Amino acid sequence: MASSLNVIICGHWFLLVISPYAYANMINPVSRTKNQNHPKHLNHPNPIWKNAHATFYGGSDGTQGMGGACGYEDVKQKGYGTQNTALSQALFNNGQTCGACFEIKCVNNNRWCKPGSPPLVVTATNLCPPNLNLPSNNGGWCNPPNEHFDLSQPSFLQIAEYKAGITPIQYRRVPCAKKGGIRFTITGNPYHTMVLVWNVGGAGDVTCMEVKGHECKKWNTMSRNWGQVWVTSVVLVGQSLSFRVRTSDGRTTTSLNVAPRNWQFGQTFEGTNFK
Repeated sequence: MASSLNVIICGHWFLLVISPYAYANMINPVSRTKNQNHPKHLNHPNPIWKNAHATFYGGSDGTQGMGGACGYEDVKQKGYGTQNTALSQALFNNGQTCGACFEIKCVNNNRWCKPGSPPLVVTATNLCPPNLNLPSNNGGWCNPPNEHFDLSQPSFLQIAEYKAGITPIQYRRVPCAKKGGIRFTITGNPYHTMVLVWNVGGAGDVTCMEVKGHECKKWNTMSRNWGQVWVTSVVLVGQSLSFRVRTSDGRTTTSLNVAPRNWQFGQTFEGTNFK
């Protein structure tokens, strides 16, 4: 049965009569893209190592690290593999740090650090929630203001022994090396369009997301829904879509018309990545 709704199209209000909507799933080829660089980009590791602690969660295959507070769902399918970590609230920054990459090394623990093990590089894909019922130094590892990494088990075992449970570490931000372009997965409905941004290179963590339909004269700034899922109430159905992504180092990449006019909810499209 049809119904009427007030909606926004390119910044203007309209009254539409709608019928049930059909969705589809597919991945479309790369479209024309444009990249803009900022001089302060993260192209080298941060020379300063900071002190923290690390634990691990999930099983030996890393499958319990799926889903999570960043919105990536199947992290293996998204290309993050098992080299991932949950962050304490102090590091998670309400989801803004999702997608950032960290280099981690086991330190000051001769009993449990694996001798000669190289530093580990992981991507932030989840939140380690606080447990305020436990002390911050005895079980409440992720309580504020602790900077803590809850690694996938396969990642933890690369630098420390299983029996360690928890170990001192040092960490620093490093550039994310990703294969292929940035991916945009569109979900939601015609009046609440959501876009998950993933496989982001460079700084990795998206701080601003904009979308533009080919009928719109201006870019529409999206709001962070949660993690790296962004949302807009602007109606974009039936328009080819362009996306503009800014990361925490100030760099911006613009992917023009990557989604054709006949895009459907559930589809994923690819744009140009940061170098």
